[in-house]
Amino acid sequence: MTLTEGQTSDYRGARLMLAHLPPAKEMLADKGYDADWLRHALAERGIAACIPSRAKRKNPVPHDPVLYRQRHRIEIMFGRLKDWRRIATRYDRCAHTFFSAICIAAAVIFWL
Repeated sequence: MTLTEGQTSDYRGARLMLAHLPPAKEMLADKGYDADWLRHALAERGIAACIPSRAKRKNPVPHDPVLYRQRHRIEIMFGRLKDWRRIATRYDRCAHTFFSAICIAAAVIFWL
């Protein structure tokens, strides 16, 4: 896992994590990850990118809308984590402590 600053673009975080991605068939992402270099890097690893094109893209890249609808599960997971006030407001200054709080919250959410 990688923790970046709040104002950091999605591209930077994707570039940092690209080498550490587990084997997968598809990658679901929102429009913030719409970049040609990311699509090519995923294709080199044999991962199909399901990323909708940004509105300003001259030549929109098609994506699978049926598969993209599954992304709501990711958003639900983040919503459940943000129900924990400590995580939503980022009380912890240290990244290690913040990750620990996320792990505890995820474990409790999983078992409930």
